[in-house]
Amino acid sequence: MSALVPTGSHPVTLFDSSPTYQMACRQLDEVAKAINLDPGIAQRLMVPKRSQVVAVPIRLDSGQVRTFIGYRVQHSLTSGASKGGLRYAPSVDLGEVAALAMWMGWKCGIMKLPFSGAKGGIACDPSLLSIGEKERLTRRFTEEVLNIIGPRIDVMAPDMGTDEQTMAWIYDTYSMKVGYACPEIVTGKPVELGGCVGRKEATGRGVVYCIREALEELRLRAVESTAVVQGFGNVGSVTCEELYQLGVKVIAIGDRYSAIRNPHGIDIPALVKYTSDPKNPLKSLKGFPGADEIAPDELLGIPCTILVPAALERVITGENARKLNCRILAEGANGPTTPDADAILADSDIYVIPDILCNAGGVTVSYFEWVQDLQQFMWSEEQVNAQLKKLMLGAFHRVRDRAKERGMTNRLSALSLGVEKVATEKAKRGLYP
Repeated sequence: MSALVPTGSHPVTLFDSSPTYQMACRQLDEVAKAINLDPGIAQRLMVPKRSQVVAVPIRLDSGQVRTFIGYRVQHSLTSGASKGGLRYAPSVDLGEVAALAMWMGWKCGIMKLPFSGAKGGIACDPSLLSIGEKERLTRRFTEEVLNIIGPRIDVMAPDMGTDEQTMAWIYDTYSMKVGYACPEIVTGKPVELGGCVGRKEATGRGVVYCIREALEELRLRAVESTAVVQGFGNVGSVTCEELYQLGVKVIAIGDRYSAIRNPHGIDIPALVKYTSDPKNPLKSLKGFPGADEIAPDELLGIPCTILVPAALERVITGENARKLNCRILAEGANGPTTPDADAILADSDIYVIPDILCNAGGVTVSYFEWVQDLQQFMWSEEQVNAQLKKLMLGAFHRVRDRAKERGMTNRLSALSLGVEKVATEKAKRGLYP
């Protein structure tokens, strides 16, 4: 699938009905104006290079056959193999995946990685599927997109609703098709299969590297700071653990089922143990004895030093942005803040660490994993963490330097750096034929 008939500066596409895709395009528009981007290149960047929608029929444990809809979008192939996660969630649609692929492109650009942006998903609720059903779903999806993936074409990674086991199934399915073990086809897989030590913790770790730099710039002490985290999946839970070790008091956390609060600080190790208990198959915060349950819509407005949205897109909007009561907004999720909310935050004293910088630790260590698999030479966790910190801090200071020099918000600075890299490469490569 591709763009249809151009009208004005924007092509009419199959993604336009998605508010998330509209948001990504609006951000690109703002960057194009700020950096005087060539209109032809801007239009090319507005539309994904390649999109595939596939039917994924599987036999359920009940014996019934059910067909799910899967997506894989490659925003660009200009900068190298496209790279991006695969998510399993009920709300997944083509527009959302296209927006996430675009953001991944800017993220790889800002980190100076030799990747282009991609994203994939299957519209399903993984909590309602058995292990066997998820395996059949994953293997069939891999088969359906086999023609557009490859270690030098498109490399998948875990995202919402997927994990290292999902990547192991993709790795095995692809390897069976090509006739040899090909660990570099995915990242975020088990260490025993060529995965990178520290990959699972990388996104949350990167979030906290950025938070530490922001605290230092604002002259705030971690041990005197408080945090509220929305989301307790891989990113949210690791962020909480890293903040806890840093001495930050995590006073409230939310997940898809509930939200909890303890003004004296939540015992994060105890909470991790609680959510990992086999008696808690949904890994829910609900019922945790070390905190009081609160209404989820209260979470974002709780007074704190650091607010970390680490769940879904578009949770901070023009309607609730003024209710935020934090000093630092560290975006662990992709696209959590809408442009309308951004306009409000720009007039506040909230220090925004934008998503394409803040949560770039995951794709950075995915790059390390891909390189190790290609070379068949594995690194220690100390090497991985040292390189992750080096790259994250380098990107952080590039964003802050540009923001100060050009009077930009942190978001516009970060986006312009990412877009500029991809746009420059497109300009230098030219237009074929």
